[in-house]
Amino acid sequence: MTKSNGLSKISVIIPTFNHARYISAAIGSALAQTLRPFEIIVVDDGSTDDTENVVRGFGDRVRYIWQDNAGVCAARNRGVAASTGDFLAFLDADDSWEPSKLDKQSAKFAEDPEVGLVHCGMREFDSATGKTIAVHLIGADGWVAENIALWEGPVIVGPGGTIVVRREIFEEVGGYDTNLRNGEDWEFCFRVAKQAKVGFVAEPLVNYRMHGANSHKNVKEMERSTLIAWSKVFDGSDPEIERLRARSYGNLHKVLAGSYLHQGDYAGFLRNVLKSLWYRPSYLGFYFAQISRRGRAELRD
Repeated sequence: MTKSNGLSKISVIIPTFNHARYISAAIGSALAQTLRPFEIIVVDDGSTDDTENVVRGFGDRVRYIWQDNAGVCAARNRGVAASTGDFLAFLDADDSWEPSKLDKQSAKFAEDPEVGLVHCGMREFDSATGKTIAVHLIGADGWVAENIALWEGPVIVGPGGTIVVRREIFEEVGGYDTNLRNGEDWEFCFRVAKQAKVGFVAEPLVNYRMHGANSHKNVKEMERSTLIAWSKVFDGSDPEIERLRARSYGNLHKVLAGSYLHQGDYAGFLRNVLKSLWYRPSYLGFYFAQISRRGRAELRD
């Protein structure tokens, strides 16, 4: 049974690209919310599969918009431009929500008018088996811009599908950066967190599907996009943020190094290790231990 309240004008934006096999579950989870969405908008980013037919099968309960392929950021921005709700909830087409997600996040907005964005916990599951891989319940709330900039530990959980944001804040920060294909959620949430408080619901209200096409698997694109995002964050305009530069870049290159190592790209690994050590020499012991463990594992194999 659905209901509404003073914060019920929530527009759900679902960007999609060739996810016809998953999007029905995503839309169904939005329609099944105990707090009924004001509208559901699917932005098809140039799909070549049966996405349109699947979406249109929901009739007038869902609005379908087509655009030539321009990336997830452009699709989200397009959906927002076409929407009219006071709050914006983003759902990736290959994920789904628990029925109480919007209801519980709306309560956080009602508690504090300074809150501009609310995120929630997330469950990762294997697409093939449906089994849970991990549950993420550690997140931050309050004024968290510095925490996001440092990239030390979880701050915003799975921002692609866990966040609800006030429209006025979305418009104030300028929406998603269409130059980014990875790290766009992190950079967007940073800009929001500079303007407003963040709320958190520590429950796994989003089901994140792990499959071979997840965008974070492309480490080279991850490196390109995150470096653009970091250059925007550390542009010299905010002295309080600028003082975090060395720690933040050291952490970024540490994560990139680990991603390259996981893929067996040793050139990418070494390049980012050296950059990380330039910013944070104290990581030398960490890398030595990591390389030693890797070497022992390969010898055993």
